[in-house]
Parts: sequence; structure tokens; C-alpha cells
Amino acid sequence: MIKAVTASTLRNHIADVLKDVSQKKDYMLVIRNNRPVSAIVNLDFFEDLLAVSSRPYLESIRKAREDYKKGRTYSHVEVFGKI
Repeated sequence: MIKAVTASTLRNHIADVLKDVSQKKDYMLVIRNNRPVSAIVNLDFFEDLLAVSSRPYLESIRKAREDYKKGRTYSHVEVFGKI
């Protein structure tokens, strides 16, 4: 089932819509005048859409997700130093 929200409902409940989209790793269509005009997508879902056209990009995302799950990350200070 395609999830949709009207533009006015989105305006009044954006925090709830963003929470719903991010937790379910999905997307939601934005409807204006009974027509879809845009979509709000979860970042993982968006990365997967981009990856469809780029094998190296898909591999980099897979590796990054694996590193993140295994705790192989850097702190802000390790990356940027003291600013």
C-alpha cells in the first residue's frame, strides 16, 4: 500500500511524518490537489535508489553500513580535530 500525506497535513505534522518515514525505512508521497507532487524518503531508501545506477556507490554504502554496525566509526575530533 502506498503511503501518502496531503501537503497541508505535512505542514502541520512534519515531525510525525519524518519520524514515521525514518523508522520504517520507507517513503511517503506528498499530495497536493489530489496529485502526488513529491516524496519524503528515508535516507537508506534514497541511498538504495541512487545505488541502482552505480555499482561502486552501492559497494561503498554496503561497506559503510557494515562498519557502522560493527562500531568502526570516528569521532568528530578524530576527523576534524579541535575546531
